[in-house]
Amino acid sequence: MDWSNVTAEDLVEALREVDWSSPPRPFSEFFSRFTVPRSQAKWSSRLKCNLYYYRTNYFLMIIFILVSGMGFLRRPLAIVAALTTATSIAFLNDSFAATFSEKITRSVRQFSPHLAAKLRAPLAPVIRGRPSTKRAIFICGRPRWVFVLAFSAVSIFLWIVSCGALMVLWALAIGLLATVLHASFRTPNLKARLNTFREEFRAVWRNYSEL
Repeated sequence: MDWSNVTAEDLVEALREVDWSSPPRPFSEFFSRFTVPRSQAKWSSRLKCNLYYYRTNYFLMIIFILVSGMGFLRRPLAIVAALTTATSIAFLNDSFAATFSEKITRSVRQFSPHLAAKLRAPLAPVIRGRPSTKRAIFICGRPRWVFVLAFSAVSIFLWIVSCGALMVLWALAIGLLATVLHASFRTPNLKARLNTFREEFRAVWRNYSEL
């Protein structure tokens, strides 16, 4: 896969559609080999490749910096704030949103099948005889953005109560800077290239099968 031809919009779309349950890469691989990119084009390609391949590691690293930077031993509420922040970000992933909605609906079904039926997502619109591939994502029968905004609002409130907005901004900036630095200097290995080729094939096959 030629990452030099991948735009930022394509990268965001790929991160949104990728399977959320992918485990993080081992630390021995995550911190194994670093080199300076030889050109801006090489740097751009490496940055996008590493952001996609080590996405779970970067996500956990940012959450860890947020929690540790807030001194969670002295501010236990910061742990809850970090969890709600992580959940609101995870809702942006299609796979996580669908899995979360399914588990909640399945749990509710045990107590109230009628209520569980109301939590189901509406059917996708049909365009020219086939379902729309760009369907909206629903969580428990509500648009995804409702849950993203709700959890984000709770996160902001908890961060302000637990430690202060300025400290959160500093910790978030450090987490993002650490992510960019690692992705810029971590040399993409053969496994990362093969993995992106496999993901690209799966995406093409999925689009083909939906036609």
